[in-house]
Amino acid sequence: MGFNVTFHLSYKFRLLFLFTFCLTVVGWATSNYFGDPVREIPKAKNLIVYFNKSAVLKKEEIVTNTASVRKAELENCPYLSPYLRGLNKLNFKPDLTLEEVRAENPNVDGGRYRPEKCKALQRVAILIPHRNRERHLMYLLEHLHPFLQRQQLEYGIYVIHQAGSKKFNRAKLLNVGYLEALKEENWDCFIFHDVDLVPENDLNLYKCEDQPKHLVVGRNSTGYRLRYKGYFGGVTALTREQFSKVNGFSNNYWGWGGEDDDLRLRVELQRMKILRPLPEVGKYTMIFHTRDRGNEVNVDRMKLLHEVARVWKTDGLTSCSYKLLSVEHNPLYINITVDFWSDP
Repeated sequence: MGFNVTFHLSYKFRLLFLFTFCLTVVGWATSNYFGDPVREIPKAKNLIVYFNKSAVLKKEEIVTNTASVRKAELENCPYLSPYLRGLNKLNFKPDLTLEEVRAENPNVDGGRYRPEKCKALQRVAILIPHRNRERHLMYLLEHLHPFLQRQQLEYGIYVIHQAGSKKFNRAKLLNVGYLEALKEENWDCFIFHDVDLVPENDLNLYKCEDQPKHLVVGRNSTGYRLRYKGYFGGVTALTREQFSKVNGFSNNYWGWGGEDDDLRLRVELQRMKILRPLPEVGKYTMIFHTRDRGNEVNVDRMKLLHEVARVWKTDGLTSCSYKLLSVEHNPLYINITVDFWSDP
């Protein structure tokens, strides 16, 4: 009987102890979670902050990488675009305005364009030396923008304007255009383009090849024939590597003439060959004009041509000095204005 009473009390004691222990645990948990409404478990708080930061960073990463991902997903454009038309009759409206040209090219932004449906095979910089040829520039932009877009090129048009009253130096302006354009984009190909020559056939591809390319096989003013054997002027195409290899143009041709032949000699000295499109493809319309004041014939051009082999390494891109006045990103082109310190 005593044994039963002792066992019974011990059993009740154990139940009471267990009940008290449970109440203590519940009370402790309640005080931690509900007793202080602003208190959080430190680890949980850190975890919430971590996930919030991760969500923000992930969102920023998605936004910043969307353009590059879309570009990476695009297939390469074909070598020959399906939008090419071939020979095109050119018309020049006497009352044309830049606003009209801009309205016709809504996808051009700050002088640059990129095809939307495919990834361009080359990034091409068009370099146009300029002074006092606003009307010619407008006509060229009117036809050149759709011409390049039909070829599905990623391109930028740079107009290099020579300020001041010194003699015009086309070659040096093109060196400036090359150097300044590379500050904005690692362009693959450079088209050195006179402002008064407008291409007639979009099968004349504004792309660079494994050799320098001369695009003006003929123009209306010469009966669509090459001006002379070895002519390398008007519109030429060289890759970044090719132009650097010849050290660019000479900086010493002030006035009209000679700089294109100088470049041809530099190309030949590097054992490169000049490519040309077929005559029916390489056709251009030259917009008539009289010679500008300050661009008179360079009487020293023949003397300079005889010195090419001796001076090409030191006269060119590596010695091109200029005063950069401004770089303006206009809707249809990037305008680079420079002045040169010394006259010949």
